[in-house]
Amino acid sequence: MGEAEKGEFLHVREEDVKVPRWKATGSRTYYCKIMAALLLLILVLQHALSVYARPPRIARQVAGVPQYILDYAPLVWLDIGEEYFPSDMYAQVTNTHPEINLTSIADPPAPLTLDNLHVLNDYGNDGMNVYLTSNMDVTEGPKWLDGVVPDSRGKTKKAISCAIIVNDHGSGNVDAFYMYFYAYNLGNTVLGRELGDHIGDWEHNMIRFEDGVPQAIWYSQHANGQAFTYKSVEKEGLRPMTYSAVGSHANYAIVGAHDHAIPDLNLPVGFLLDFTSQGTLWDPTLSTYFYNYQAETGSFESVDGSPLGAMHFKGKWGDQQYPDSDPKQPPPFFGFRKFVGGPSGPWDKQLNRTNVCPETGIPCIVRDVLGP
Repeated sequence: MGEAEKGEFLHVREEDVKVPRWKATGSRTYYCKIMAALLLLILVLQHALSVYARPPRIARQVAGVPQYILDYAPLVWLDIGEEYFPSDMYAQVTNTHPEINLTSIADPPAPLTLDNLHVLNDYGNDGMNVYLTSNMDVTEGPKWLDGVVPDSRGKTKKAISCAIIVNDHGSGNVDAFYMYFYAYNLGNTVLGRELGDHIGDWEHNMIRFEDGVPQAIWYSQHANGQAFTYKSVEKEGLRPMTYSAVGSHANYAIVGAHDHAIPDLNLPVGFLLDFTSQGTLWDPTLSTYFYNYQAETGSFESVDGSPLGAMHFKGKWGDQQYPDSDPKQPPPFFGFRKFVGGPSGPWDKQLNRTNVCPETGIPCIVRDVLGP
């Protein structure tokens, strides 16, 4: 009689029998683990797609514009809390009227357009005392001040909200200015008081090129700004990233909080704080005018039919500061007002610079490391 018949079972080593894992651990437990892993994978993929997946960007080609100007054009992250988006330049004209010293100009040229806006230079100190003044009470929140939210491609549909200006210095040295326009600037809140709001807002980046290769980039911030080497800044492909501060639209190279009380030093704490984050991505090149700047004459040359009057206009793109007697103006706060005067246009942004930074009396520091 064999050993099995005698009731003596052979010892079977564990490695000799391959038991499926799902049987060894229990089918229900095993399948739960599989489903949990799949669910986690799906969630990770969804997050990655929502953050990183964007339509492929193919740079525009515009006759008369060097291709590298568009290939290296900045992309702008608008803050997640932004309420005042890039705006149509012509809408700023149609929703305003020209004033000098808070008084409407009698019988101004009509209709005013971006092509003939420079005719206002015939008034008030070569136009510099002219203010494009809102037709509506701005404290009632007219919709045109809100601007246009960029679509999924980053385009501000039916709104030309950028001007790209090229200054060719010769010998391969070229400065490209990327001017961003907003209908409204929301000032900073200091100790619970909103200060420094104004109608109209021009901000910009400038990239300095040598033989078509970007060297450095300027970020405008209030009365000054910061400069970085091109190699040091964040990019999507070739294109540097700009972070537009919520409300004020000051341009920064990084996300976070930025105190701008000390020029050229943006600390993460302080009283005059800007905030930046990755909210809505804007591609200014998709809705822009193009110009060449002639430094010898201080004049502009239209490219691709862009309107010249807007560039030559020397007045302000918003209301004059309201007097304290105006009901729209809250009481002063230690000498500061909620509403201040609107800004001048691109012509006044030092388009023929020696350094990457404009001349403000502050040393020009071109950083090679991101930070404050």
